[in-house]
Amino acid sequence: MECVVAVDVGGTTMKGGLVARDGTILHFERRVTPRAEGADRVIAAISAFVADLARPRTIAHPATIAHPATDVHPATAVRPGIEVRPVAVGLAVPGLVTATHAVFSAAFGWRDVPASAFTDVDLPVALGHDVRSAGEAELAYGAGGENVLFLPIGTGIAGAVVLSGSLYGGAGGWAGQIGHIPVWPDGLACGCGQQGCLAAYASGSAVATRGGADTAEEVVRRAAAGEPRAAEVWGEAVEALALALATYTLLLDPTRIVIGGGVAQAGDALLVPLRARLAARLAFRQPPEVLASSLGVRAGLMGAALLGTRLLDGPAAGSAVQVGGQVHEARP
Repeated sequence: MECVVAVDVGGTTMKGGLVARDGTILHFERRVTPRAEGADRVIAAISAFVADLARPRTIAHPATIAHPATDVHPATAVRPGIEVRPVAVGLAVPGLVTATHAVFSAAFGWRDVPASAFTDVDLPVALGHDVRSAGEAELAYGAGGENVLFLPIGTGIAGAVVLSGSLYGGAGGWAGQIGHIPVWPDGLACGCGQQGCLAAYASGSAVATRGGADTAEEVVRRAAAGEPRAAEVWGEAVEALALALATYTLLLDPTRIVIGGGVAQAGDALLVPLRARLAARLAFRQPPEVLASSLGVRAGLMGAALLGTRLLDGPAAGSAVQVGGQVHEARP
């Protein structure tokens, strides 16, 4: 069976897998992103991950594997089955991304990295923006909609803006940088150089750091148990999100806001107060629907898979295609 190697590169974790053309996840695994070791080490880790995934292998029968819209985890697949053959690679990376380069990432500190640097495998490779790719997966397999904001909240915060059924990148590809909307003037310092940004309060890394915990999930658990500092940090995170999403709603009038990423795993501990606070900030109109992504943490992986799958039917305009170490920009 032909499949796509898909890798979603996050600030903390890389999620990789083998995905069939219909979106079935044939294989899934995670690796730590060595962000603290610098850009070169991250690039090398991505390349090694792709190389390992691209090896021919036998996997469980597709009937036992997870479809992206289900809650079945691929690790439960045990029935012997079929040989798979990767025929393309899709890479979803953060920051400013063009058809052929990862131009800039504040999280990783890289600049102008060509697609060829991310892998040595002799397969066509498509490079895309992590959040917009995840947004495409949400449109294809998840909540969807004509006017939607898909907002993954993980190590950082950025959004995929869907207007009239199409993803909107803006004039220079920067649309959706909601994490850097100032929610409190002269507030906490943000890694981007500004103060009071949403990400400084509501990103997973910010919640964990401010709450004195290893993860945002731990802060949520402590808040639920009544720990004052954790409750304060979590409350400020939810309020910051409500402020930013109220601004977005008044500007672009979405029908729904889909929350993804690791922080969305908080479930009702996030969604219930967020819905209430957003409604309170929109006194003269109904708030949009706010829900968790049905794809969960797999949205980015599925977005990366979509990038690679397009190469099987012919490169789409604006995609980066690498074959045998050479990178070519596809034209319409």
